[in-house]
Amino acid sequence: MSEGRYRLLHDDAEGPGRRHGLELKVHDEHSDHQRPTSSLSGGETFMASLAMALGLAEVVQSEAGGIGLESLFIDEGFGSLDEESLDHVMVALHRLQGEGRRVGVVSHVTEMHRAIPTQLRVIRRRTGSTARMVLPGAIDSPEHPVGGPADDGPEAGTEVLSRLGGMDA
Repeated sequence: MSEGRYRLLHDDAEGPGRRHGLELKVHDEHSDHQRPTSSLSGGETFMASLAMALGLAEVVQSEAGGIGLESLFIDEGFGSLDEESLDHVMVALHRLQGEGRRVGVVSHVTEMHRAIPTQLRVIRRRTGSTARMVLPGAIDSPEHPVGGPADDGPEAGTEVLSRLGGMDA
């Protein structure tokens, strides 16, 4: 997702105050230096976390005798990405969808809403929350509601669970 800029490396250095477990450091190809993961920006941290989750899913799948991990849900973090990083993440998620995985995304980011046409919108109101399904090409008007009141887009207090690709019947 970083076009080869970053590599996560195991940091097995000993020292006072060092925790034991999976200590990581980042190798930045642009500077050819290693640095602590705590120096990553919010967007870089999100991308590193997503890359680790995807890698771990691949390891679990291969070690579990081919048992598939077919669904992935990502809750937030997209707001920390710049436009270019968001594009890289979307390409990676679309690739996963093309490989047969279901990818669910919880996001408040408008660009995500535009990029992912199948959505379950949860609209918070003082009287309670409502959910409505948004399907590509579906008629969604007051005369033809799709699970709730029609609106022109996500409003304040709206969470969107989007799914890349088409809906299963």
